[in-house]
Amino acid sequence: MANYVYIAASLDGYIATVDGGIDWLEDAPNPSGGDFGFADFICQIDALVMGRGTFEKVLEFDHWPYTHPVFVVSNSLGSVPEHLEGKASIVSGSPSEVVKELAAEGLENLYIDGGKVIQSFLKDDLIDELIVTRFPKLLGSGIPLFGELDGILDFFHVSTEVLENYLVKSHYRRERS
Repeated sequence: MANYVYIAASLDGYIATVDGGIDWLEDAPNPSGGDFGFADFICQIDALVMGRGTFEKVLEFDHWPYTHPVFVVSNSLGSVPEHLEGKASIVSGSPSEVVKELAAEGLENLYIDGGKVIQSFLKDDLIDELIVTRFPKLLGSGIPLFGELDGILDFFHVSTEVLENYLVKSHYRRERS
C-alpha cells in the first residue's frame, strides 16, 4: 500500500497560478510526443484522490483523462456530473479516513493530486513517494505545492532525470524511522 504524488511545479514551488491556471505547463518542448513516464507511473495506481479544485479544472478538459476510479475529496460537492457516474465519486473526511475507506474497497495504491489535498496528506504523513517535475519558470505567486507541516518529513532521493533538456523530474521516497 502506498500513496503517491506525481505533479508538475514551477521553480518557485507553485502548481498553478492564483486563479488555478495551468496554461504555463503547455509550452514544454516535447518533439517525441512522449508522456515523460506518466503511463508507467499510472500502471501502478489503483485510484486517484483529488481535491474539488483539481476536479473542477479537469472538468474543463476536452475529455475525461482517467481510466482509474477517481475520488474527489469535498465537503461541499453533493455529486459528480451524470456523465462521470461510475468514474468519479465524492468522499469526505480526513486523509487517514479516506485512505482507510478506499483500502476497505481494495484500493491501496493511491495517486494523490491537488494542492490542498497533497498538503493535507503530507501534514498527516500519508505520502510515501513524491515525483515532482520542475518547469523552469517562476510564477511569483499561485497555488503552492507544499504547505506547513507539524514536523520534518525525510525523503530518500530515488532518481532525477532531465527531460528534453528542459524539465527536471525528481523521485523521492518517504524515509520513516
